[in-house]
Amino acid sequence: MRKPKKAIITCAITGSLHTPGMSPYLPITPDQIADEAIKAADAGAAIIHLHARRYQNDEFYGYPDWRPETYMQFLPRIKRSCNAIINITTGGGAGMGTQERLAGPLAASPELVSFNCGSCNFGVFSIISKVEPIAKYDWEVKMLRSSKDHPYVNTWSMMEEVAEKLGRGCGTRFEFECFDLGHLYALRLIKDLGWLPDGPVFVQAVYGVPGGMGGDLQNVLFMHETAKRLFGDDLQMSNLGGGRYQMRIAAMGAIMGCHVRVGLEDSLALSKGELAKSNADQVHKVSRILKDLSIEIATPDEARELLQTKGANKVGF
Repeated sequence: MRKPKKAIITCAITGSLHTPGMSPYLPITPDQIADEAIKAADAGAAIIHLHARRYQNDEFYGYPDWRPETYMQFLPRIKRSCNAIINITTGGGAGMGTQERLAGPLAASPELVSFNCGSCNFGVFSIISKVEPIAKYDWEVKMLRSSKDHPYVNTWSMMEEVAEKLGRGCGTRFEFECFDLGHLYALRLIKDLGWLPDGPVFVQAVYGVPGGMGGDLQNVLFMHETAKRLFGDDLQMSNLGGGRYQMRIAAMGAIMGCHVRVGLEDSLALSKGELAKSNADQVHKVSRILKDLSIEIATPDEARELLQTKGANKVGF
C-alpha cells in the first residue's frame, strides 16, 4: 500500500446499535441526521456513513429503519448542502433480511456503500445491565438481548449479491468492513473470484465490538500488515475503534498511513466520562490529532480520486 498523502476522515452519523436511552445527542429524525451529517462534513469529514432510523412510531422511535422513503427524507438535503461522499449501509440493523438491507442503497445508488466481509457474533447483550436503567423504549433492551441468539450474518451469497447489484449494477464502490482477520482473507477470495471491479480496495478494519477484534493496538498493526500483504498497492485502509478505543486507534492507524473513522455510530463519547454532543465534535477532535501529527486531511474530491468513486452527479438522489 502506498502511504496516502492525505488522510480521509469518515464520520458514521447514527448506526443501528446505539439506542435513544444511551445518549440524548444520538440523531434519529431525518432532520437530525441531515443536520449532523452536514456539520460533520463542514468540520472536515470527506465521507459520511449513514443509517436510517424510525421517527414516526412512538413505540419504536429510533429503531433501525430500512425503507428507501426514510433515506430520501435526508439524502437529497445532505447532497445539496455539502460535497462529502455519501456512504450508505448495506448492513442495516437487527432483524433485517437481505432485501431490506439493500432496499435503501439500491434506491439511492450512492458513490459508496459498506460491504460486510463476513458474519460476526455481536455480543451487545453484554451491555444490557448498563442500558436497562436508562432505556426509553422497550425495544432497546430487546434488541440488545437478541444478539445472544442471532449472529450478524453475511453469507457468501449475500456478499455476491451486494457486489453484483451495487457494484456492477450501480457503479458503486465499497467500504469493506472487516471485524476479524479472517474477513481480510474472505475479501481476498471475493476479489480473486472476480466479484469486484479493479481498482482501490477500501478496507475499514473494525475494533472493539464485543465478539469481534479487541481494541488492542497489536491488532491494528497486524491487520495493517496482513492487508498490505493481501492487497498491495491497491489498498486504501481505514480503522475504526468502538467506544473508548475510538481516538487511540484512529491515531495509531494514521501514524501508519491509514485513514480514520469516527462518529456516534462507533462511540457516543468525546473523552472519558464525557458524551459527544455532536458528530462534528468527534470530527474536530480527530482533525486536531491528525494536524498535530503533521498529517494532512483529504477533501471530498481528493477522497473521490483515491477511491475512484463515480462522482456525486451519478447518484440516485
